[in-house]
Amino acid sequence: MIRTILEIAVVFATASLLYFFGYLTPAFIMVPLVIFLLAQAESYQFNPEGRAVFITGCDSGFGYQLAKRLDKMGFLVFAACQFPERKGACDLVNECSSRLKVIKLDVTKDEDVAQAKKFIQTNLPEKGLWGIVNNAGISDWSETQWNNIEHYHKMADVNLFGSIRTTLPFISLIRASQGRMVFVSSILAFFYAPNMGPYSITKRAVEAFADCLRVEMACFGVKVSIIQPGNFGSVTNILQEKMAEDIWNRFDEEQKQTFNRQYIELVTEYATKLRREGIQDINMVIDAMVDALTSRRPKTRYLVVNMFEKVLFYAFPYWPTFLADAVFSLGDMYQKRKLLLFSPEGN
Repeated sequence: MIRTILEIAVVFATASLLYFFGYLTPAFIMVPLVIFLLAQAESYQFNPEGRAVFITGCDSGFGYQLAKRLDKMGFLVFAACQFPERKGACDLVNECSSRLKVIKLDVTKDEDVAQAKKFIQTNLPEKGLWGIVNNAGISDWSETQWNNIEHYHKMADVNLFGSIRTTLPFISLIRASQGRMVFVSSILAFFYAPNMGPYSITKRAVEAFADCLRVEMACFGVKVSIIQPGNFGSVTNILQEKMAEDIWNRFDEEQKQTFNRQYIELVTEYATKLRREGIQDINMVIDAMVDALTSRRPKTRYLVVNMFEKVLFYAFPYWPTFLADAVFSLGDMYQKRKLLLFSPEGN
């Protein structure tokens, strides 16, 4: 309601300017027309009855909370869980209505996706599959050079190819309902961040896939949205805490000569601190997901971040590269990094 009032105020301000410059008739035609359109948008009520939504990554975090919200709204929910026998999936079954169906799904396995599609097709309500939410993902923090190629493969297989693998088989069903496709990305798809290289790479690729899909699916009446959360590590399980000793023990001799124990402990403490200081209100992301699924005109991107991250997001494109790099390299943690990185005392 407040948003509508503000929009109407803007319309009247524009009309006043038009009047001032002599465009009286266009102004008085435009004002009632825009007010009518705004009122129509405000009165739009989405009816979830008879519609199904397929969500990946429902064991915990965003997927778990979205499944519960959509079930309460009246959707038939296909909640895909990697571990259907564990607490997250069991809680969904026990706490939600019979409309919610838990499906076993590892997004890296073609056979799981095939079985999921077969189950969904068999249990679709009368209005079909309205939405698919590609939420399943993994994250990890480490310097880029700490990882071998298998680590990059694993990250890409879940975050990127997992999204593609669980999208392609269901496109015809979404096309038939002229429904919605939602991809959970990250603010780290937009700008690089030290120690998050593999994750950032995969999320940027997911957005490219979703962007292409959005343009191609528009003529079929399908809308595609991207959710870009900031740091919600404190209320999700996507970023696990690590022990410095575990990281050190994975290193070969060359890495141990370069990265000493003191530095590993510093990075571990820093990552843990960031995770614990993340945004606490998970409903900010769930609200964005629901809007993407139910709004008459969903946004192409939903930026769900704190104020500091929002400033970075909007300022970053206008900064020269050296300034963007300085934001990260001049921070307190990276100043300590310079002192510790080659310190022989840390070994």
